[in-house]
Order: sequence, then structure tokens, then C-alpha cells
Amino acid sequence: MYGMDDFDHSFGLWFIARWLKPDIMIESGAFKGHSTWVLRQAMPDTPIISITPRHPEKYLKKGPAYVDENCTYFAGKYFMDFGSVNWEEALKVRGISDFSRVLVFFDDHQNELKRLKQALKAGFRHLVFEDNYDTGTRYHYSLRQICDQFYIRGGGHSCFRDSDEARIRPKRKKFWEKAVDIDELCGPHEAWWGVRGEMRDNFNHNKTIISYGEHFQNSRFVESILDVYWELPPTAGPSLTHQSRYDPGRAPPPIVEDGRYRLFQRLGLDRLERSVFNGYTQMVYLQISKPES
Repeated sequence: MYGMDDFDHSFGLWFIARWLKPDIMIESGAFKGHSTWVLRQAMPDTPIISITPRHPEKYLKKGPAYVDENCTYFAGKYFMDFGSVNWEEALKVRGISDFSRVLVFFDDHQNELKRLKQALKAGFRHLVFEDNYDTGTRYHYSLRQICDQFYIRGGGHSCFRDSDEARIRPKRKKFWEKAVDIDELCGPHEAWWGVRGEMRDNFNHNKTIISYGEHFQNSRFVESILDVYWELPPTAGPSLTHQSRYDPGRAPPPIVEDGRYRLFQRLGLDRLERSVFNGYTQMVYLQISKPES
């Protein structure tokens, strides 16, 4: 309820920050400050820049929130969209000149292709997108949707109602809340890419119809700048966490596999509320570089 409310993503972000050990961390979208707190636990002395429309301190009047002392907030009257910030100047005054030493975390529900292009233009290399929604679901055009292509193993979909996919999807929907059937997946003219043929943006407020050709070219562009694409896995399997939302068939294998209850218990994961395992959305780490001319 304080922003990034999923344990899988919290652990994943903590791990990425600890692994990369950046000189500065930038987050776009903070809400009540949970992701800021996670970054601070990972890197106690590293400066943070937080871009969020409303300052987290405003939420303290109504309940818990986190405000970090070593964080610069572009919030409230000082708010600027990530794509509008002069990053060379903003980082220069903080003594940062090597953009490969910066970690950027997005949890702002914006078109991820747009954010990717903005980050590339600024010169950033290490990005994490928290809400990497599956094809046919949610608020914005995601990297997972962009990379869902026929030429990639396991990618692409069929809107043919007598296909194996059409028969399997309703069965999986009975078990997993976020699973979608063919009617939900496919829009007019059998458009399955993005969300029913739409490229969504800005918390689902902007919906642009795109052709499959445009969707395909978006994928090729992403491939041209992509060095690493890694979806952070769920912490544990559904028989251990009892999660009922995301379809494990559309997610990477968990760190703690189903059946390994003793390990799950030894790690203390059995003491957590089951609800904290219900928000997994294929959070992804990217390493990017400008394409060779």
C-alpha cells in the first residue's frame, strides 16, 4: 500500500542495487516511498533522486510513508517528468559524470518504449522497469509486450478460436486472476499485441492503436540497443506462497521451487503475509547501449 507492494519486486530491486553498486540511484514514481526505502536498505550511503508528482511527506499526515534524508525530491512544485530533466546538469552538480554508474528505476506507469528512448538519449545504461505487464493486460505498453513476437521462442499469439491456445487459456484463467482468455487478449481484426492492438500510456489514459508492423518495428529497435534483458524471478513457487494472481506459466522459474518448503521456511518466507506475493508483474532489468552506426 506504500507503492511497490510486492515482496518479489522488493527483493529483486534490492538485489539489483546491491549487485550493481551504482554511484547514484534515480527513481521515477515513488508514491509513499517504499521503493526509496528498498534502495536505501540496499545502498545505505548512495544518493537518490526521486521523481514523483506528490512528495511522500504529504502522505505522513494520513499514515505511514518513507522520506529519505539523502534523497533529492523532484516532487510537488519542483516536479518534472523524467524526460524533461536535464540529466547532464542534474548529475554534474552531484559530481556524477559516468552515466554507466547510474541505476534508473521506473515505477511510473508510463509507456516503457517512451521511457527507454528517453533513458537512451540521456546516456543511461542500467534500467529497471517494475510493472512489466504481460500482453493483453494493464495500463501501459511494456517491454514484455514489445518483446512478445512470433520470431522469439514462446512469443506471438493466435486469435483462432479452435487453436490450442484458445482452449488452454480459459482453463488457466480459473486458477490465475491475471490470466486472460482469447476474448480479452484479442481486439478488432485479431489484434493481440500490446493490449488488444493498443499502445497504452499514462496510467491507461492514453490509448493509441498500432499496427502489427509498428509493433514489430518497436521490437527490432529494442533489440538494437539491448545488451541484457532479465526478468527478475518470483521468490518462491505458488504452492509455497499460495499466490493466485499471476500465471506461473508466463513467468520465469522461481528462486525457491515448489516442494522446497523447508528452504522456504528456513529463509523466513513463511512468516510473511501471503498477500505480499500477489503483485508480481515480471519486473525487468535492462542494460542498454546506443546502436552502432
